[in-house]
Amino acid sequence: MEKFVIEGGAPLSGTMVPAGNKNGALPILAACVLTEDEVVVRNVPRIRDVEAMLEILSAVGVRVAWQGSNEISLCASAVHQLDVDPGFAEQIRASFLLAGPLLARFHRAVMPPPGGDVIGRRRLDPHLDAFRAMGANVESGREIVLTAPRGLHSTHVFMDEPSVMATENALMAAALTPGTTVIGNAACEPHVQDLARMLVKMGADIQGIGSNVLAVNGAAELHGCEHTVAPDHIEIGSFMALAGVTGGELRIKDTVPGDLRMIRLVFERLGLHSVLEDKDVLIPGGQKLIVQSDVGGYKSKVQDGPWPAFPADLTSIAVALATQAEGSVIVHEWMFENRLIFTDKLILMGADIVMCDPHRAIVTGPRRLRGERVESPDIRAGMAMLLAALCAEGRSEIGNIRQIDRGYERIDERLRELGARIERVATEPVPA
Repeated sequence: MEKFVIEGGAPLSGTMVPAGNKNGALPILAACVLTEDEVVVRNVPRIRDVEAMLEILSAVGVRVAWQGSNEISLCASAVHQLDVDPGFAEQIRASFLLAGPLLARFHRAVMPPPGGDVIGRRRLDPHLDAFRAMGANVESGREIVLTAPRGLHSTHVFMDEPSVMATENALMAAALTPGTTVIGNAACEPHVQDLARMLVKMGADIQGIGSNVLAVNGAAELHGCEHTVAPDHIEIGSFMALAGVTGGELRIKDTVPGDLRMIRLVFERLGLHSVLEDKDVLIPGGQKLIVQSDVGGYKSKVQDGPWPAFPADLTSIAVALATQAEGSVIVHEWMFENRLIFTDKLILMGADIVMCDPHRAIVTGPRRLRGERVESPDIRAGMAMLLAALCAEGRSEIGNIRQIDRGYERIDERLRELGARIERVATEPVPA
C-alpha cells in the first residue's frame, strides 16, 4: 500500500505532454482480438487499468510484448480461452470490452460481472441489447454467456442510452460482421472516435465518425495495423485545473484542440482562462478565478452529459476548481449518483460545499483549504483531492492512491517536474 504526502502552496508551472487516453487505449487493446495479425499500439499510458487489461488479454491467449516505454505489440492468433477470468474482470469495468471481439470472431464469450469505480449504477443492458440485435443469444446469471453459433449478422442497432462502452462493443462486433450495421444514438466521445479510426485501419469501413449515427461496413476478416492512441483530454483538463488552483503558468503540448472546446468553455465559466497556440494549450499564471454568473445575476451551473457536453470524468475536477473561484456555482452530475459523494473529503479540508442531493452540489469560494488525511474512492475523485492538496495550506496525505494510478501515468513524478512538493510513501498494511 502507498500514499501521497503533499506540501501545498507551490505553483505548478512548466511544460507537460499529455499521456495517451486511458479510455481510448482500453478498447483499442481489446480490438486486437478481432484479428490473427499483429497489432502495434503507440502512446499507451503505463497505468494500472492498462496493466489489468493486458493481464486479461494474456490470459485468453494474446501475445503481449512491450516494445518501448509506451509502445506495445499484440497478437491474438493463438487465442484459446473464451471465458474471461473473474479475478481479472473485477479489476476494471473495461474487461467487458472483450465481449464484442470474442463474440464476433469466435461466436462465443463468457463474461463475469466487470469491476471498476463505484460511482453509480453502470448498466450492461445496452451492450446486451446490441448483441441480441445482431443475432446473439444472451444468458445472464452469475456470468453472462454470449453465443452466436451461426455468427453475428448486420442490422440496425439503436442504443437506449449513448453508452460509451456499449458503442465500442457494438463497433468492434460490427467491424468483423459482413454487411452494414447502423448504430443509432451512439456515443461519440473522442475515445470512441479513436477506436473507430483504428478499426478503419484494420479493414472496416465506418461512416459517421464523430456523430451519433455510425454505419459500419464490416469485413469477414480484419488485418493488423499500427495505431497511436490520441492524447487524453481528461488528463489535459485535470492539469489545466491544477495550474489554475495553484496559480502557475502551464503549457500543455500536442493536444487535440477540438476535444477541449467544452472543457475550456466550462473552465472559463469558473474563471480559468486558457489560450490555444496551434496544438498547445497555455494556462497563464497568476489568474484570479471568478465565477461568471448567468445573465441577470443568476447562479451559474456546470452540468455533465454525453459528448459533446462537459465530460462526466471531469465533474470531480470542476468541483475542486470551483472551491478556489470567487462566487457560487451549482454542479449537476446527473449521470452517476455516487460521483459527488467524495465532496465530504473536500469539506473536511475546508471547502464550502452544500450537497443538495446525490446529483447536485453548490460550491462557494474561494476557500483557503487546509491539509488533511483523506482516502481516494475512485480515479477522478483522487485527482480532485490532489488538486485540493496542492493548493491547501500545510501537509496532506492521500491514501488508496492505487485508484489514482489506475488513470494517471507517473502522476507524482510528472507533478514534481512542474514544481509540486509530492512524495509517494509506503504505508503499513491495514489489519483486517
